[in-house]
Amino acid sequence: MKTLSDDSFEGRAPATEGEKKTIAYIIQQMKAAGLQPGMPDGGWTQSVPLLKSDIVGAPKLSLRLGDGAARALTQGEEIAVRAALTGQDKVDIAAAPLVFVGYGVKAPERNWDDFKGADLKGKILVVLVNDPDFEGGAGELGGDFGGKTMTYYGRWTYKYEEGARQGAAGVLVIHEYAPASYGWPTVKNSNTNTMFDIVRADPTAEHVPMEGWIQRDLAVDLFKAAGLDFEAMKKAAQRKDFKPVALNATLDAAYAVKAETITSYNVLGRLAGAKHPNETVIYSGHWDHLGIGQPDAKGDRIYNGARDNASGIAALLELGRAFAKAPRTDRSVLFLAVTAEEKGLLGSEYYAANPVYPLATTAGVINMDSIVGEGAARDFTISGVARLGLLDMLVDQGRKLGRVYVPDPKTETGGFYRSDHFPMAKAGVPAFSFKGGIDLVNGGVARGKELGAIYTRDRYHQPADEWSADMDLSNIGPDLTLLYNTGRALADGRAWPDWAPDAEFKAKRDETAAERK
Repeated sequence: MKTLSDDSFEGRAPATEGEKKTIAYIIQQMKAAGLQPGMPDGGWTQSVPLLKSDIVGAPKLSLRLGDGAARALTQGEEIAVRAALTGQDKVDIAAAPLVFVGYGVKAPERNWDDFKGADLKGKILVVLVNDPDFEGGAGELGGDFGGKTMTYYGRWTYKYEEGARQGAAGVLVIHEYAPASYGWPTVKNSNTNTMFDIVRADPTAEHVPMEGWIQRDLAVDLFKAAGLDFEAMKKAAQRKDFKPVALNATLDAAYAVKAETITSYNVLGRLAGAKHPNETVIYSGHWDHLGIGQPDAKGDRIYNGARDNASGIAALLELGRAFAKAPRTDRSVLFLAVTAEEKGLLGSEYYAANPVYPLATTAGVINMDSIVGEGAARDFTISGVARLGLLDMLVDQGRKLGRVYVPDPKTETGGFYRSDHFPMAKAGVPAFSFKGGIDLVNGGVARGKELGAIYTRDRYHQPADEWSADMDLSNIGPDLTLLYNTGRALADGRAWPDWAPDAEFKAKRDETAAERK
């Protein structure tokens, strides 16, 4: 963890010298751990073609409220726009009308449509983050979005995708700390640097030319200029009868975009199973972080990503050592270090679409992201909410160790959609992302919540996520023992964990069941 988050690795961004050092280091450590190359051709890496996109220079952005003068917007301050992922070489938007579309959700199965047939082609959509239910919208005219538990409709990625389907020129997500679950520094740092996507046949089907976020204060001014109250409009957006509202404002945006196709890499180490080598259990984690970006208040520009996710790769390597030293499992165990998680789970999405080992015969995926926590805990959880047999196995193994499973206490953050297990789950493979507990042995729940909030506020996706010799690593032994025991039980057994009958991923898993016979 200390090595991977060192300044010399330059924040481990894909397609940089930092990636080269990272890949070489992980391969070296996998060899030292006793793992074998994970690719059938004897190699250690899976090539992952990606669209890489950068804004050239400072973007020119301005907002005109009503009949007033154009108001210049500073990238990273009031607004954070991403380099276009549509393959174009520039963004040139002139006097595009802004339209408030509530939460920007079209969900027929929930009888919900924020667009109501409005013509939004060429316009800039202004949307709220999270779901209509997040702040109490449920009721006679409310939605069915699980209350505080975020659905995929609440994710900013969905907002951009839906904007593309509406033919919009851009989508601006209004940032608020609670519904986003992180502060503006995280938004700025994640959106103003190099962007990546998998190579798509039609990128405009998934992306609008301009994707970005705006600060809440700017949104308040925007609504006021249209004679609207921001909080009142939020309330209106929580109702099924909400209709798009034209704002008395236009946006100009002009910036060059350098887009190119590059190749990044997933790293695979493997231990072949003794009895059923064609069946696979996967441990995964992402090796990348944000690289070099905007400086913080101290002038630090290197986003070291010690917890996120040098810790997950350190855990992956340690589990590899443990399995290599132990008697061989019946099923094969794959240790998968994926690229470009910070750019949208792209390495894991690519593996799910191009699996080295068939997904039908992959028994389960255990993902590790920011596994260093606040210290040893009596409990544990997973990211988000999911019902699957693999979680039952984890709970059972935890019980044997005197640990208690508790549901994710912050389901409003949409954690299930934010880690590398998700593309595998979408493909039907039982998968979860492990999270340490908050009921700390030293300090209990109150202390666990306090330390977790401090990390999110002060270090998450910021240069301050650095290695420190005084980090509390007391959770690592207990947590990795739990994950080892769970993976071992799965790899030595004949069980094929499944999703709950009403889970959205069960149908996909059922499609492949015949391939296991």
